[in-house]
Amino acid sequence: MTTTAAFGWGSSHLNTTPAGEVHLGPAEQLAVQQTLARYAFALDHGDLVALEGVLTEDATWTAMTADEVEQGPFVGRAAILDLVRGATAAQTDQRRHNLTNMVLRRADADTAVVWAYLMLTSNAGGSPTLITTGFYTFTLQYTDSEWRIANLFVGLDNTE
Repeated sequence: MTTTAAFGWGSSHLNTTPAGEVHLGPAEQLAVQQTLARYAFALDHGDLVALEGVLTEDATWTAMTADEVEQGPFVGRAAILDLVRGATAAQTDQRRHNLTNMVLRRADADTAVVWAYLMLTSNAGGSPTLITTGFYTFTLQYTDSEWRIANLFVGLDNTE
């Protein structure tokens, strides 16, 4: 079954995190972005230790495809790690989660909300291909002297 998104389908999900004040200096904004980059690298390399390090204990992960197919929510770090463990065990290609156009929607000393686009690519047998595009909404918490992902929603534009 193929599911494909209509124009602007993600707007309703992105509007759930309205813009607000961003009260973080450049160094803290970079630290937030680095947490998201570490998340993507951990997924791409099946590094569950690194993934564990960027998630809060009670993190929530939810995915939706074109406003039709939903996975989750997976609640708790252990549930998310199990999900990723199962997905990467079945994977036969090298995937890359490319996060672009990161926008801090609101932030203070304890919480940051970030939107980012996703371009998910695969390299199977030496032939790079685009798997899907989409977006993330991340909510991060500042805990134990570092930023960690507390909630993430990924909206995928298509599946095959």
